[in-house]
Amino acid sequence: MSMVTTRTADVVICGAGIAGIAVAHALCTVHGVQRVLLLDDHPPLTLTSDKSTEAYLNWWPGPDDAMVALVNRSIDLLEQWADRSDNRFLLNRRGYVYATARAERAAQFEQEAAIASAQGAGPLRVYRSTAEASTYQPSSHTGYRGHPDGADLFLDREAIRAQFPWLAPDICAVLHARRCGWFSGQQLGMMLLEEAKSNGAEVLAGRVKTVHVSGGRVEGVAVDVAGGHTVHVATPCFVNAAGPYAKSVGALCGVDLPLFSEAHYKIAIEDALGVIDRNTGLVILDDPQSLSWSDEERAELAADDSTRWLTEPLPAGIHLRPEGYGSARTVLMLWDYHSAHRYDAPEYPLPDDPFYPEVVLRGMTALAPGLAAYLERLPHAYVDGGYYTKTAENRPLVGPLGVDGAYVCAAFSGFGLMAAPAAAELLAQQITGAPRPAYERAFLLSRYQDPTYRALLANWGSTGQL
Repeated sequence: MSMVTTRTADVVICGAGIAGIAVAHALCTVHGVQRVLLLDDHPPLTLTSDKSTEAYLNWWPGPDDAMVALVNRSIDLLEQWADRSDNRFLLNRRGYVYATARAERAAQFEQEAAIASAQGAGPLRVYRSTAEASTYQPSSHTGYRGHPDGADLFLDREAIRAQFPWLAPDICAVLHARRCGWFSGQQLGMMLLEEAKSNGAEVLAGRVKTVHVSGGRVEGVAVDVAGGHTVHVATPCFVNAAGPYAKSVGALCGVDLPLFSEAHYKIAIEDALGVIDRNTGLVILDDPQSLSWSDEERAELAADDSTRWLTEPLPAGIHLRPEGYGSARTVLMLWDYHSAHRYDAPEYPLPDDPFYPEVVLRGMTALAPGLAAYLERLPHAYVDGGYYTKTAENRPLVGPLGVDGAYVCAAFSGFGLMAAPAAAELLAQQITGAPRPAYERAFLLSRYQDPTYRALLANWGSTGQL
């Protein structure tokens, strides 16, 4: 027999991923909002947040400085939290390492780095010889204090080989962005959730069925919980932090959010041969590539419609990073060659790709040739993944939904962990009426009605950077 119960809350947040938890934390611990209710039919941090590579970067070259400013603020908060928690979530400053074997891309590295530097990502140091590169400071294995800011750009092959000997010998440029690294997203999320709960937040396991809107104003939500029960929560404020479900939750408020989702996967393998430098940052090969096959393999793959794509050019962006410390040998690898496939609604379980581990490992040999030793007998690969939910220009939505009392904090694509601290701070400021930073306007849903912003995006899109 179904049962209906009622309760009240000052703020209801749909979604207990890192975005929703960070919003609850900001409201409760900074602004003193005590009755915050987090709703999710999954355990906290288990749908998408725990599928991340857990990396962060402040390297966002355009079209303006909004993303640099947002993520710089997030990194400020991460460092503050790490300081006061004895670095409970293992924040490091290993950096992002972009590599290319194409001279034209090397020139673009320099141009884009100058833009990012001018927009607040820090100074650019360019090394055109081994002598110039002698001042380069490699990243420390752990920690986040005392590291360089900005970026180091290597444009000399000999200097690259000296600092990155495990990279492919044809790599002609390496850009090491420095205010970047990774951390334990689960540890961070649980720390923020514990602190939010100790300041009045609660978690309710359930799915939002209805958002009650009357006279253009949010009045409450209906939540389906276990046992066929319904809980009606009276509230003047509803936050859509539903990750891959943000579009459908927006529809409950009568708002059509301009979102789509992409399935993204990653693998973890044990690098028993020690091919990958355990001190490196997150490394990205910024070149399109075609997989290497024998003539017989290529002919067989090309003859079948379902496998022909394996013989065709694949996009740039393959990347890896070491995972763990001490004696750990795990390496995380990913390649978002699925990004052309877009979903209006997520599908669970994720669509299967039986080729993914081998394709990623084969592609990685263009970055780190030593990995070819694993191709004869593929190592066991643990595969997981989630959805990147995004806007067309790959910027989040943070702010009012056009219905009084309804807000959104979503569309974080692959950068939710790194952007959530500052985005949640911004949303809490909006809800409570506190002063807000200038970068707010770049993340509002209303930005698409701003002719200046639309012109900026049109110009940026014409460069092929979206």
